[in-house]
Amino acid sequence: MKKGTLYGVGVGPGDPELLTIKAVRILREADAVAVPDTGSGDKAALAIAQSYIAGKELILCPSPMSGNRREADACYDETAKILAERLSNGDNIAFITLGDPSVYSTYCYIQKRVAAMGFETQTIPGITSFCAAAARLGESLCEGKEPLVIVPASSMKPEAWIGLPGNKVLMKAGGKMPALTAALGRIDADIAAVTNCGMEGESVARGAEELDASAGYFSVIVVKERH
Repeated sequence: MKKGTLYGVGVGPGDPELLTIKAVRILREADAVAVPDTGSGDKAALAIAQSYIAGKELILCPSPMSGNRREADACYDETAKILAERLSNGDNIAFITLGDPSVYSTYCYIQKRVAAMGFETQTIPGITSFCAAAARLGESLCEGKEPLVIVPASSMKPEAWIGLPGNKVLMKAGGKMPALTAALGRIDADIAAVTNCGMEGESVARGAEELDASAGYFSVIVVKERH
């Protein structure tokens, strides 16, 4: 029996119309859809892709958001085993992930494990949250020779990236938003943010003084150097 293929499908930042044509095709053709499950009850990727996968079998994949590496690895190992069993039976599985699968996604950990087991994997790129946020703001992210630095703001202290040259995209701020907004208020830069881009409750802030320290995980902050 021919083995199935695992597809990592980027479903974009929030707007269901921002899925690529290829992503929609893979979702519709897949035998089952694997869905990251943080345990909080909120499955953002599933909500985005819902209209394209009606009636599909869903495979819930535990995806802890804690910083416990051992706990996370155990979940990834278990998910890979479950998916490998289905792939061995010839099923093609679409693993959905927010934004693009190559940017801070759970899929990258699963893909490595499944590929090491000898199964074929393919990555279907998606629109990133920071590209969608820049579009919403009507701003470029980088021009000419400007570098662009992507910062996981929940795990890097401001002093680690503030002095780096180039424009910055701050992602995954989570509970660090109060400290982050305070730090941004002290630097000389053009600052804007989009929270829940393309989702219900979307909001835009322009200038450090408008940043919401209580904004949630789905916040993208763009910091641009002044020339």
